Amino acid sequence: MLLLAPSPSAPPSSGLPDPEKVVQDVTGVCTKDPVCSSLVGMFDNAAWAPIVASAIVIVLIVVLALVLRKVAHKMITRLVHRTAAKSSITRRFRKSAATDGIDALLHERRKQRAETMGSVLKHIASIVILGTAVLTVLDRLTIPIAPLLTSVGILGVAIGFGAQELVKDFIAGMFMLLEDQYGVGDVVDVGAAIGTVEAVTLRITRLRDADGRVWYVRNGTITRVGNESQGWSRAYVDVPVAYDADIVTVRVLLEHLAEEIWADPELRESKIVEQPQVFGVEQLSDSSVVFRITAKTLPNEQAEVARELRIRVKTALDDAGIPMVAG
Repeated sequence: MLLLAPSPSAPPSSGLPDPEKVVQDVTGVCTKDPVCSSLVGMFDNAAWAPIVASAIVIVLIVVLALVLRKVAHKMITRLVHRTAAKSSITRRFRKSAATDGIDALLHERRKQRAETMGSVLKHIASIVILGTAVLTVLDRLTIPIAPLLTSVGILGVAIGFGAQELVKDFIAGMFMLLEDQYGVGDVVDVGAAIGTVEAVTLRITRLRDADGRVWYVRNGTITRVGNESQGWSRAYVDVPVAYDADIVTVRVLLEHLAEEIWADPELRESKIVEQPQVFGVEQLSDSSVVFRITAKTLPNEQAEVARELRIRVKTALDDAGIPMVAG
């Protein structure tokens, strides 16, 4: 049996059409149409190939950068929502209207802090992604980027020297938010002003004092913060009685008063978190003996609890016939 070798000019046995033949057929058909013929002549020119390839690459780079930016923003938004919704308060006492208010306040603080940091992260992601895309496109266009980077660096240094205070405010604001030093609704002492926080941004903190004045304090100028609203507060009342009053009787009376206040469901549920304590004799003078009674309260409730303590102390001393004197 003789095996015949295939002829070199024979088409491949795979059944696929010959690419060269297909191109020749398309070219032959396009020669009959002037528009098609001009297009074929345009792309058949080797000089256009690098330009078309570069344009395609640039378009792909821009599209990819926009897609990455959108994905990064979606991930940051999802992280912000998850952080804002996460509960971080531990219930140490029974559920009440006051603790619900604290939950709402803490949730609002977490939400504001998360949204502010999310905004910063989105800006950073946009600058990094789009800046990288721009540099890649310039490099693709054979534009030297080394002088450009040098110029941008010099410009950044110049802007940094001119905006030192602004940069300082932003950095201080970022650390303040990350460390949760204070938030909306807190009563704080920032040195320049004392009041309730109404708004917090990366640059400024807006306070309203007891007289209604609104203070705008730059975050970079805040060197210390006294927060009266985090965790708990303390109310204290000094009770001056006559120098010759029976110390034991006064102390026992105040201790019974503390037990009554702690047993009061209206105060224990909504304002006081621990039983009030009598510290005993706080001060001595030639005319009076000063006792001190304190109570651990919910944030921002110390003033109202102190007023209630004064009323009850005055009533108890009157009933016992023990006069109060000037301290």
